[in-house]
Amino acid sequence: MDTFVVLLRGINVGGHNKLPMAELRGALTTAEFTDVRTFIQSGNVVLTASASSADVVGARVRSIIATQFGLDIPAIALSAEDLAGIAGQNPYPDEPEPRRLHAIVLPHAPGEATLAAAAERQEAAAAKGARDTVTVVGRVAYLHTPDGFGTSELARTLTSGARAPLADGTARNWATITKLLELCQ
Repeated sequence: MDTFVVLLRGINVGGHNKLPMAELRGALTTAEFTDVRTFIQSGNVVLTASASSADVVGARVRSIIATQFGLDIPAIALSAEDLAGIAGQNPYPDEPEPRRLHAIVLPHAPGEATLAAAAERQEAAAAKGARDTVTVVGRVAYLHTPDGFGTSELARTLTSGARAPLADGTARNWATITKLLELCQ
């Protein structure tokens, strides 16, 4: 049995896609997963499974949510080793405030067009005086927002809307990444 982290995108936000974590834990435990734990209401699940890959786990969790709750929720699964790699590759290790750093985990590594679009949006935000930066490593975009995520134009233009280059990813602040790593132990 291997440990996986499943990051659900867009649940319990603004009253939309309500998914009670206790009910989700029950549904996943009734299925084939063991040691199912959740962290906060925004869709962070740690579980063990005998699945062959993280992609298989993510697809299975998405299917269970669709069947049990009637919601089509993207589920990005990572092995515990993948999550440790995300933490180890952090290009902003000196940021003391974990709410100022987010890992946007994507379903797959972005192509050149997506990388170029992200760079253009960073340049546009910088031209307006923003100090925010984004660094993409593999399938993770590390978003550093020294003035705050909630007011970050770069965060909004990278992740919100159908044309946003990183809209298919799901963001977690560094405090959440750190806690999920602890839960994998």
